[in-house]
Amino acid sequence: MKKLLLLNGGHSEITLIEEAHKLGYYVITSGNDSHLIGHRLADENIFEDYSNYEKMLRIAEVNKIDAVVSCANDFGAITASYIAEKMGLPGHDSFETTLLLHQKDGFKKFAKTNQMQVADSVEFTNLEEALTFDGYPFDYPMIVKPVDLTGGKGVSRANNREELADAIVYAFEKTRKGCIVVEQFIVGSYHSFSTFLVDGKVVAYYSDNEYSYINPFFVASSGGPAKNVDKVKGILINQAEKTAQILHLVNGVFHMQYVMDEQNVPYIMDITRRCSGDLYPEPVEHSAHIPWSKWIVLAETGAASSVFTERGVQEKYCGRCCVMPGRNGVIEDVIISDELKKKVYKEIMWWKKGDLAKNYLADKCGILFWEFDSEEEMTDIMSRSKDMIHVIVR
Repeated sequence: MKKLLLLNGGHSEITLIEEAHKLGYYVITSGNDSHLIGHRLADENIFEDYSNYEKMLRIAEVNKIDAVVSCANDFGAITASYIAEKMGLPGHDSFETTLLLHQKDGFKKFAKTNQMQVADSVEFTNLEEALTFDGYPFDYPMIVKPVDLTGGKGVSRANNREELADAIVYAFEKTRKGCIVVEQFIVGSYHSFSTFLVDGKVVAYYSDNEYSYINPFFVASSGGPAKNVDKVKGILINQAEKTAQILHLVNGVFHMQYVMDEQNVPYIMDITRRCSGDLYPEPVEHSAHIPWSKWIVLAETGAASSVFTERGVQEKYCGRCCVMPGRNGVIEDVIISDELKKKVYKEIMWWKKGDLAKNYLADKCGILFWEFDSEEEMTDIMSRSKDMIHVIVR
């Protein structure tokens, strides 16, 4: 039986593990948290930090793996490409290209060079230089980000010089690479546009609106199709295919997060080439009937282009919501309003009474998947969902 190394075993990887099994693989999961629920579904667990690509390469070589699949994290995508390149495995872009797309400094330079619509930004690799710089080509407010982290880690908004200094220090404390960007703040709504590339062409896509809970830079819920997506999908598809042509991208996901400004201009904020987190494939498959998880595993294991035959249209108003505590403490209960329960078509919960919430800005109790009758109902309920889900903490 062929061996597949999946670089984590959290809830976000559950469907990838299941699809890998269906395709006949012996699945080994890694990562440094043995308590994650996805590990239970794997055939074997080897616990190691998946962002340490040299150690992960040694694990892959010792276990003589036949394929590697990224987890739902940018560090996983980077490590997967490194392993694939060193071992001659198919299904992944080059290590250099993967770094370029998944680290904000490289992506910003590439985007500007190739006339992609992105927010203006200034890159810094030195703290003192960043604190004393006074030549920004844009005004406040500004967004400060580490170039190499996801999920809103280390990100701050600055409305004045004092806040900017604090944000810069904070971002430098979080970055592993020692590099940050100070970015123009685009006023608008937040969305994602997830495409699937086959031979450099977009063969399927899924769009949604993104919402935060307490941390304004962490996507806690989403619902689609995205508002006014028909006005921008041509632009976004063009950008995906143009990037694929320039960088010779392999088959697979090309996921974009963007901000739609008040003139309906989409500013691309981030690009990823791996499965999006928090069971993102579930609403894609429910709404558009595209086997997203299966496609990801097929692509990252190097399947032929001819296997990607299904085509789907996003025809249902649906999405997902992470159930998160509002503060740290011991979790006592989760209460969901009757109004919201009527719209939930599936849920995956892993919390237990007595669990300790240590980081309420990122900890999750489970995920709800919902379907709505109309765009208006989706927008209304999602805008009020913060008040319809209560995690009781003491």
